[in-house]
Amino acid sequence: MTVDDSLRGRSVLVTGAGGFIGSHLSEALVEAGAEVRALVRYNSRGSIGWLEDSSMADAMEIIRGDLLDPDMTVRCVEGTDLVFHLGALIAIPFSYEAPRLYTDVNVGGTLNLLRACVKTGVARFIHTSTSEVYGSAQYVPIDEGHPLVGQSPYSASKIAAEKMVESHQLSFELPTVIVRPFNTFGPRQSLRAIVPTIVTQVLTRGVVQLGSLDPTRDLNYVSDTVRGFLRAASAPAAVGGVFNLGRGEEISIGDLARLVTQILGTDVPIQVDPQRLRPAASEVHRLCADSSAASEMLDWRPHHTFAEGLELTIDWLRQNHSELGSAKEYVV
Repeated sequence: MTVDDSLRGRSVLVTGAGGFIGSHLSEALVEAGAEVRALVRYNSRGSIGWLEDSSMADAMEIIRGDLLDPDMTVRCVEGTDLVFHLGALIAIPFSYEAPRLYTDVNVGGTLNLLRACVKTGVARFIHTSTSEVYGSAQYVPIDEGHPLVGQSPYSASKIAAEKMVESHQLSFELPTVIVRPFNTFGPRQSLRAIVPTIVTQVLTRGVVQLGSLDPTRDLNYVSDTVRGFLRAASAPAAVGGVFNLGRGEEISIGDLARLVTQILGTDVPIQVDPQRLRPAASEVHRLCADSSAASEMLDWRPHHTFAEGLELTIDWLRQNHSELGSAKEYVV
């Protein structure tokens, strides 16, 4: 049975559906024949984030709400078979300024959704975590058994959210899957993320200013990450598991910036901006995934090479960077 066959006709809820990965996932689920309920965070503009630009939005039931409202989460979950939980606050720098807010949204919002899923009998809960839960690699490649280290308030909130998911699997027999994407990139990503930050600075400025240039990241193209979510929802062996989604390749921030300037045919200087540096003990110096569990149990592996994904992303940013000054930053 293919992913498309297994999801056809299933009723699914996607939280964070207006965001970067969430919008791509919602579209992929529509293409797979699922009945998609898309939760976007209510705002006074009535915006639905990146789904505003989607030709598939009319095929979704779009709900505006907030995961901090437990009654609303029950209404969102009722009648669904599968829940993909992507709604969260994700900007690491702001987590230093507002750690309580990150705890409220990322832990409390997850708990509200889990309680709703237990109450309504959801068949599978797919939770979005992050490679940031590992902190700076103590060994590479990083497998799912690597210690979890809260090196930022953001990563601490995601570790706590994972433990909430685990507790509901063990205490209430809720079928869950935890997915830990490494650094996903592609069209629609926030300008604060590393690839669009570099590309847009090269396109619009005479200099690229970044934080530390030495840390390495494992970068995965967005459609490959989305396929990992689909496999987590459909693979029989996935329930109860935790799965890395990464390429198993690392590149330093400095080398990434130099590669982008080469692709764009420019020779702009690359500088360290002290204001962009993380606190010293909070910097994640190295990330490189061991995704063998996803390969073996989910039958998942990236389809795009890093170079292919980077070319696709640069092409999209070339066409859209002028419109991203007020980038669609939506959570939940």
